[in-house]
Amino acid sequence: MAGSRRAVFVCCDGLGRNWVRPDTTPILDDLRHRSLWCDAHSAVFPSVTRVSAASVATGCLPARHGLHGNRMGLIEGGKIVVRDVGHPDFRTHMRRATGATLLVPALAERVAEAGGFIGFSNVSPGAAYFLDPEHFGHIYHRAGSFAPGGARIEGSDGLEVSHDAAGDWAMTQRFCAEVLEDRRPAAAFLWLADPDHTLHGVPLGSPAHHDALAAAGRCVAGVFRTVERLRGAGEEILLLVGSDHGQETIGDSVDLDAWLAGRGLGKFLEAGDVAVAGQGTAAVLYATEQGRAPLLGVLDEMSRAEWAGEVIAGDRLAEQGFAARGGAVAAVNMARQGDANPYGVAGRRWVVDEAGKRAAVGSGQHGGWGPDEIRPFLMMNDGGRSTGIVQRPSCITDIAPTIARFLGLSGEGFDGQCLTS
Repeated sequence: MAGSRRAVFVCCDGLGRNWVRPDTTPILDDLRHRSLWCDAHSAVFPSVTRVSAASVATGCLPARHGLHGNRMGLIEGGKIVVRDVGHPDFRTHMRRATGATLLVPALAERVAEAGGFIGFSNVSPGAAYFLDPEHFGHIYHRAGSFAPGGARIEGSDGLEVSHDAAGDWAMTQRFCAEVLEDRRPAAAFLWLADPDHTLHGVPLGSPAHHDALAAAGRCVAGVFRTVERLRGAGEEILLLVGSDHGQETIGDSVDLDAWLAGRGLGKFLEAGDVAVAGQGTAAVLYATEQGRAPLLGVLDEMSRAEWAGEVIAGDRLAEQGFAARGGAVAAVNMARQGDANPYGVAGRRWVVDEAGKRAAVGSGQHGGWGPDEIRPFLMMNDGGRSTGIVQRPSCITDIAPTIARFLGLSGEGFDGQCLTS
């Protein structure tokens, strides 16, 4: 019954499934052999943290929950305005433009009357807040922490940690002591910054990357020890440990706005009738009715550019779990380059330039549907009763329905499916 069990989810942001090995993540590799391991687990598109947080929280694809990316175009005053979803006030702009935040309920709403939800997050504010955008539970983040109803949690009662591995560890220690052992909500989420935070500035396979993997493993070990101690005292806890996406390597970059302007769309870009929302190794392309035909008219040429791996529109967006609404017209997955990075990690990619930012060539990136960036990991540990491999394809949208089923709640309204019997 709801309330008699608890579920805990730990997300190691950006830790691709190919890095869960004895030589790179011994703690995670040991835990996988004590757990159910999802061997064909996938991300959503765009494979970015803010969208992933919404999909984990709701159990739905972006086509259902309505969040488009780390950057998203909103129709404001009849024009497309691209905004940073990671900014703390993005939800205010989204409500004003669309009338809502997410279009489906998050897990925090589902468990509000069945033991409650507490989330600790050390990624961007937007990614943290889309775990519970309407404040049905408690969300803790360094940019601001909130109680049910949206009341701000002030001072040291909030979350004051650094955005790095040290902050992850401090957050984990508090999560274990305060959330797991003391407050004991039905659903508790811990979302680590690393290895993703580190990888956006260093190469995959580098010593700094391995340090970040070790730091994430240390946090997972701390949670697992706490959960095991509580199980020993008679509690029934389902522990899920996973990630939201993987990473690939930045090779070259392209300014899509400049490319479009060079094909005669400059006036539409300046007027807000065409816009580009870069997602790292992908982009979502927006248009008003005035800009739609001109934008569609250059997609064929775009698909032949050396930097474009695949350009999709219309029904093909739906095949990626994405909806052509709110001005979204098309998406481009950036091309893959065959050579490996200096540490022998294959998979260099073109990325989309962002205004005012230089691409960190050689560092990690994600956002599209490349083979490594869409391969997160997931394991489910129930104390060793269930071990082995889940062979069927799974997705990050399966996390919420799996938790709901474990807690005895309704499984209706999810895109994902329960992964346990």
